[in-house]
Amino acid sequence: MATHNPDGSAASLDATNIDPLRDTVYDFPRDLVGYGRSPPSARWPNGAKIAVSFVINYEEGAERSVQNGDAQSENRLWEQSDNKPAQMGARSLNPESDYDYGSRVGVWRLLDCFEKHRMPVTAFAVGQAFEKNPAVAVAFCQNGHEIASHGYRWVTYNGMTPELEKEYVKRQLESLKASTGKYPVGWYYGALSPRSKAIIHEIYKEMGIPLLYESDSYCDDLPYWVDVPAEKDSTDPKGMLMVPYSYDCNDVKYHTASGWSTTSDFEEYLKTAFDVLYEEGARGSPKMMSIGLHCRISGKAGRFAAVRNFVEYIAAKPDVWVTTRKDIAQHWRETYPYKKGSL
Repeated sequence: MATHNPDGSAASLDATNIDPLRDTVYDFPRDLVGYGRSPPSARWPNGAKIAVSFVINYEEGAERSVQNGDAQSENRLWEQSDNKPAQMGARSLNPESDYDYGSRVGVWRLLDCFEKHRMPVTAFAVGQAFEKNPAVAVAFCQNGHEIASHGYRWVTYNGMTPELEKEYVKRQLESLKASTGKYPVGWYYGALSPRSKAIIHEIYKEMGIPLLYESDSYCDDLPYWVDVPAEKDSTDPKGMLMVPYSYDCNDVKYHTASGWSTTSDFEEYLKTAFDVLYEEGARGSPKMMSIGLHCRISGKAGRFAAVRNFVEYIAAKPDVWVTTRKDIAQHWRETYPYKKGSL
């Protein structure tokens, strides 16, 4: 069927490309084929049937706020989210307070649970949020946890000029170095721009920092390699390792119309997803599972039970590798080194 122009006239069967970034260093192409029917064996350590990655998104205090210099305060992902714009030029005290719950209470409830079971997690850390609560930064530096980058601010990067976005990347790297003593080796934006992956690659290379993985992907149950457009003519390309994240096994769905209504919904979904992947691993095709959590969401007492029950459920299973995304990336790099033009 032919596409149509805004004036109603028929367009070509092959639509004219209007992507302004096509064939530039920002143009990471899509891959709809992937590993196909025969994915590689993950060869997880000790013969594990599944690698499980728990992610705690730490954003509180770095969201949009008049106090942070923004024109309006945040209205997303809190208990009364309605997607209506917040009042311009004025604080929104209710969402501020709900976010504060995550940094005051929720993060500690989640960490206590994982540390009780000796399960390391990856923090998707927003630099400004760590600056405002140094004790949390210290906690994520302990007990085997990993700190990955979630950007310097918890804002939407789409629409920024590339120059401004680069400054945000540099500020984030220096912020996390100051608060944790190390540069992050992994990155996840969430609200990224079409230029973000290329910009991250550029700044890491410019600063001489190793980027082990990037996680702005939801298209697979295994890590995979992508070619970097800026390395097209390089004689020694490094590629970019993608360690996919998850929006389905994610507590943000408590705050979406088609998401979780009850704690039981989330718990059941996590267990079902785990069971399917675990069974595939038992048949010789091990996968990874990502679970996304937020301190102001799953850190609430009423929702925490889903996390606790799921943690106890997988703790009782043999051959489960609960680990950080950094360790998954390092394992994949050693097992399947980058080859240009291949996954």
